[in-house]
Amino acid sequence: EDDLVKEALKTRMEGMLSGFQSDLSSISSEIQTLQQQSVSMNMRLKNRQAVRSHLSQLVDELVVPGAMIQVILESPVTEQEFLEQLHELNNKINFAKELSFRETLACSDIQDIVDRLKIKAVTKIREFILQKIYSFRKPMTNYQIPQNTLLKYRFFYQFLLANERTVAKEIRDEYVDTMSKIYYSYFKSYSGRLLKVQYEEVADKDDLMGVEDTAKKGFFSKPSLKSRNTIFTLGQRGAVLSPAELEGPILIPHTAQRGDCRYPYETLFRSQHYALLDNGCREFLFLSDFFMVAGNSALDLFNSVMGKTLSLFLKSMSTYVSDCYDSIAVFLCIHIILRFRAITNKRTIPALDKYWDAVLELLWPRFELILEMNIQSIRNTDPQKLGVLDTRPHYRANPHPPWPTSGTQLNNNLKNSKTVEVENFVLKMAAEFPSRRDQLIFLINNYDMMLSVLMERAADDSKEVEGFQQLLQARSQEFIEEILSSPFGGMIAFVKESEALTEKGQLDRLKNDEARITQLVRGFSSTWKQSVEALSQDVMRSFTNFKNGTGIIQGALTQLIQYYHGFHKVLAQPTFRSLAVRSELINLHHLMVEVKKHKPNF
Repeated sequence: EDDLVKEALKTRMEGMLSGFQSDLSSISSEIQTLQQQSVSMNMRLKNRQAVRSHLSQLVDELVVPGAMIQVILESPVTEQEFLEQLHELNNKINFAKELSFRETLACSDIQDIVDRLKIKAVTKIREFILQKIYSFRKPMTNYQIPQNTLLKYRFFYQFLLANERTVAKEIRDEYVDTMSKIYYSYFKSYSGRLLKVQYEEVADKDDLMGVEDTAKKGFFSKPSLKSRNTIFTLGQRGAVLSPAELEGPILIPHTAQRGDCRYPYETLFRSQHYALLDNGCREFLFLSDFFMVAGNSALDLFNSVMGKTLSLFLKSMSTYVSDCYDSIAVFLCIHIILRFRAITNKRTIPALDKYWDAVLELLWPRFELILEMNIQSIRNTDPQKLGVLDTRPHYRANPHPPWPTSGTQLNNNLKNSKTVEVENFVLKMAAEFPSRRDQLIFLINNYDMMLSVLMERAADDSKEVEGFQQLLQARSQEFIEEILSSPFGGMIAFVKESEALTEKGQLDRLKNDEARITQLVRGFSSTWKQSVEALSQDVMRSFTNFKNGTGIIQGALTQLIQYYHGFHKVLAQPTFRSLAVRSELINLHHLMVEVKKHKPNF
């Protein structure tokens, strides 16, 4: 009986376990199904979220907010909110174009309102920009102020260019026409007023280096009011190239007229072209920025605005150059253009490059021509027709044009020819003086002046410097002999004669000249101080360069001591030892101390 119970329980347990196993198998299958359903639901959720995000963005782009409509329609274009909504409108216009390419049906729902807002925005922007451009035309208007305002709203033109090209072209054409006339009118008026403060006396065809002065012309000739020195010497005119003046404020003609100020041509040229440089650079930057152009397009637009003005300048320059004989003015103008071209290059603004080149093409040939005319005039000079001469440096004796170094080969090619001609001219001029003393003073003064000019360019002209130094030294030594010969000629002649006879062993031929020697010794002792003082004063009056004059005086006194030393040596020879007058000779050391007292102080 127990066995039957156990068997029944066993059977019952096996059935229960079998049922559990079946249920577990079913649960596992259900879990797997649920997992698959979960993955599927996650995928569908992600897809729906992606679609929702895309549709949400699409809806946002398609919806035109009421705030945008109100601002575009009612707000002034200068308000910040208008600019912000204009950017948003531009984005919606671009988005609508993109949807239309895809043939999205929803695009038609907003196309009409977007187009209306675009038309309204274009109309308001057009009126605003044109009003600013028209404001340029008002008299006494500083057009840079409305220009700066336009730059703040440069997106307006960008909007027009992207959405309404005909209006953008209208605005650009209106700007070009307006500014072209404004610049032309301003610079024409300014250039004309500048000419009223130019020096009345300017160089003409008779103001060449070798053309005789008016004073030697016919009886009916008018006396010249011009200073020939100002035509052929640089003086203070080179200051126009200094940084302070080159980029200094432009001249105000009516102010200069009130002050009765007058200026050389290059000063007016500098002012005129600095105004052009300043306005040209600013205009090029504005055009590039506001109208969004670069490269050749920017240059073409700039030339559309400034072309008439640049043509006016070139025409004026051509007229001036055709009748100009002022080589200094032309050369300074060349340097002004070279400096201004360097400034625009440094600013990386190529707008005026062609103009600079065109001006240089006008100035360089004229400069060469004037220089050649001066060289030829010197070559053909007749010194007798040059008026009253004096021994001071002659303005025609400049060995080089007094122009700044150009950095080009032109100056080097022409200066050598001019130097030779000027040297020959100086010699011809010197020959007009009747006395050798005046001839020497003239030569020394002019060689000294020529040398000072050459020394400014010593690195380039070392051979020329050396040549003129030798000429100056030789003529200075000859002049020293000349001025010593009058007060001390007897002693000098005796020393030279004695030295020559000593070399031949014939000094005894002078042993009977006791009276002559006595007169020389006593004459020197009694008059040398007065003679040296007179000599010093005469030399300082004769030479325009103080340093040069003092050098000659020192050379003369040194030479005098050497002659007196030679006089001592001759009288120390056996032939003259018995002469009683030897005791009256001035001690050489004492003489040197006394002579130093008469040397001029620097």
